[in-house]
Amino acid sequence: MTSDAAPPDPPTAPRRRHTREIHGVATEDPWFWLRDREDPDTIAYLEAENAYADAMFEPLGELSERLFEEIKGRVKETDMSVPVRKGSWWYVGRTEEGKQYAIHTRRADVDGAPSDEELVLLDENELAGDSDYLGVGDLLVSPDHRLLAYTCDFDGDEKYQLRIIDLSTGEMLDDRVEDLTYGLAWSADSSTIFYTLADDMQRSDRVVRHNLGSPVSDDVVVFHETDDRFWVGLGATRSERFIIMSSESRTTSEVRVVDATDPTSAAKIIEPRSQGHEYRVEHHAERFLILSNLDAPDFRLFETPVDDPAMANWTELIAHEPGVRLDDVDAFADHLVVTRRRNNVPQISVWHLGDGSVTDLEFPEPIFETGGSANVEWHTPKYRFGYASMVTPSSIYEHDVVTGERTLLKQQEVVGGYDSDRYVTERLMAEAADGTRVPLSVLRHKDTPTDGTAPCVLYGYGSYEVIMPASFSSNRLSLIDRGVVFAMSHVRGGGEMGRAWYDNGRLGNKINSFTDLLSAADRLVEAGWADPDRIVIRGGSAGGLLVGGVLNMAPEKVAGVVAEVPFVDNVNTMLDPSLPLTIGEYEEWGNPEEAEAFEWLMQYSPYENVEAVDYPPIYATAGLNDPRVSYWEPAKWIAKLRDTAVGRRRFLLKTEMGAGHGGPSGRYDAWRDEARIQAFILEVFDLADGSSEPSRVDREGSPTERPR
Repeated sequence: MTSDAAPPDPPTAPRRRHTREIHGVATEDPWFWLRDREDPDTIAYLEAENAYADAMFEPLGELSERLFEEIKGRVKETDMSVPVRKGSWWYVGRTEEGKQYAIHTRRADVDGAPSDEELVLLDENELAGDSDYLGVGDLLVSPDHRLLAYTCDFDGDEKYQLRIIDLSTGEMLDDRVEDLTYGLAWSADSSTIFYTLADDMQRSDRVVRHNLGSPVSDDVVVFHETDDRFWVGLGATRSERFIIMSSESRTTSEVRVVDATDPTSAAKIIEPRSQGHEYRVEHHAERFLILSNLDAPDFRLFETPVDDPAMANWTELIAHEPGVRLDDVDAFADHLVVTRRRNNVPQISVWHLGDGSVTDLEFPEPIFETGGSANVEWHTPKYRFGYASMVTPSSIYEHDVVTGERTLLKQQEVVGGYDSDRYVTERLMAEAADGTRVPLSVLRHKDTPTDGTAPCVLYGYGSYEVIMPASFSSNRLSLIDRGVVFAMSHVRGGGEMGRAWYDNGRLGNKINSFTDLLSAADRLVEAGWADPDRIVIRGGSAGGLLVGGVLNMAPEKVAGVVAEVPFVDNVNTMLDPSLPLTIGEYEEWGNPEEAEAFEWLMQYSPYENVEAVDYPPIYATAGLNDPRVSYWEPAKWIAKLRDTAVGRRRFLLKTEMGAGHGGPSGRYDAWRDEARIQAFILEVFDLADGSSEPSRVDREGSPTERPR
């Protein structure tokens, strides 16, 4: 980093002999020992890396603080969500200036509006106390509105504790369960709660029933998933008539339902699992709605009787449309809401059950994101949805399905003022080597030139069929207002362009994700949006694998890398079935015990393919308690880069010693982390000294000039 003083020497992780041979290939893994967090040398090394990163960032301290104040200054720190009505109550979440976490409240309904008297259900700031970390997993009020069940995690390992509050007295019930995963569901009479537990590999594998007031030792396992490829999910239908228990692998699913009015009744299976068949279930009246990929890679919709839901009774309601992903169907008493994705553009349609007509909602911008918001009531003529684009702040609308009237309930306030006309967003298409057209969502300040001189941050993910939304982030404005272009590449392996897009970016086709990102970088240069010598690539988790793989393939095309909790030691992780997620992800990455899959993984593994070349600056992060990407993956990667690379060798690692996959849990801490990342990026672009103020245009009138 930039400094007049000589930089400190980077820490060195000693090599310890550890060899492995598989499929006739012998490899060395001299930093294998970092997996042992009980080894004092492991913690000492991570702390040394943290100290080194702090020292290297010291010259950027003033810039980091300025960026933090800018990021914080755009946020309305004391704010509240749009009230959500459920029965005779309105539920509201809010934040207060200076506090890290949300406060959950409710107000009584008075003539269709919230009353003035607020009841605090849960103040996460009080819950966190002196803890450096707090994660609230689930938060669920009972059907009679008398009880609040929530789960909490105080170290980021995603092992939650269940707590239940009697809202009429404010007292905590004695019913407390440890080591939960995600998902809660109440019985209709609020006497019973269902939760999920995990096995030793932290795979959610059991649904458990607990009767309030009874000992936890009496809890009943309702369903146990014994296939290590599958994990269980839990929820309830909007109608509150059924509790849904899903069992899913990456390619196959199976659903069971329990009558919520009879919580001790046996779970009814909808359709037994069949390899490759995925389906989801919603309830409406005396039928289940089944979203299924049966002979339909991009899914179609069926209905089936509640009393006999087997596939033999399925009747098609919406046919398959190749390349157009049928994402979801939401059921309400008098209408259905169908969401699709066509050419990476989301669509919402309202199906009026009274007359069978369908209304397609229209949106003003060609590039945007939308989807259902808090729609908890069963009997309602209103549908809430979120809307945003890369230039339009996040908004909540309410659509009246009877009159067609649309009402803006709330739009994210960018404190200090925000003028979307100062920014330009476009959809570019990059052509991959095989001719595939890869979409990019691109954002710049209107005065940023498109003559190939602008620095650019290129973001990517491309795994698990996850869609990267082209939505708004006020955090980006600090870079955009300094003339940096932001580009999001929707590479294969994601879910933006239908099931084939995902399939062409996983298993043996995973290499396409990496070459797509390189094609995206080339397209940005070709279009004049990016300086070829100033492109920083950024990704997290599986996106960290993406940028790490690209770094090895073409280090000369990259000016810098931000890799957040990156999955960079993928071969060794996938060879260890005792680790969380490994077995369940064979269908995503492949099982390296099989020679063909081992060859795929070795082809792009960031850790395995480090070479003696001049790599650009890298900033990597890790979480000591991360159950998804173990801390040792980025730690081993940085250690090997330091040992092997030549040239600049500017590699930084920051490990959160009390957090997990998501980094710091408090919002101020998260903003400071983002400010540090942006300072790193600006330093890579040579914009840290003398150019750390927003552009001239913004100083004359944009929000970055005004007090916050």
